[in-house]
Amino acid sequence: MNGPADLIFYILAALTVGSAILVAILPNIVYSAIALLFAFAGVAGLYVFLSADFLAATQVLVYVGGILILILFAVFLSHRISDVKLSNPARFHWQAAFICLSLFGVLSYTVVSTSFPVKPGTVYQPSTAEIGELLMTRYLLPFEVASVLLLAALIGAALLSRPEGRKGTSSDMEEPK
Repeated sequence: MNGPADLIFYILAALTVGSAILVAILPNIVYSAIALLFAFAGVAGLYVFLSADFLAATQVLVYVGGILILILFAVFLSHRISDVKLSNPARFHWQAAFICLSLFGVLSYTVVSTSFPVKPGTVYQPSTAEIGELLMTRYLLPFEVASVLLLAALIGAALLSRPEGRKGTSSDMEEPK
């Protein structure tokens, strides 16, 4: 071991992998979502460890702050939550475990047996300022197209989630006096 850096890496990797396994095997979906929070936090920690601060902040904002909260809202605001206990009934445990372990073995063998070329030289460390500059210059058009697409999806989701009785027509509105 090369000091505390390796220890931090192994702790973050164990947190990420352990939490991801818990997401898959926990029977309660709320507990799975909490384990998913720790998996996302572990990935963000690995990004910080790799000096990718922008990716770490994006991971926390988008996945922890957006996707995970969306999952929890969907679970808690579901109309059927009081009728049925939401669970994650897993079937075919042994078959799934065999397939996963086989895939893990094949991937591990591939990684260990492959000699990855290492080029000597300077290490490029992209900074958050450089990423922001690229987003606002070279990649401005794709960035804006993605933002308009996400805005349209948000408006569509808001319209679809409205109650059936309220469609927002002009006849429903009062005339200003």
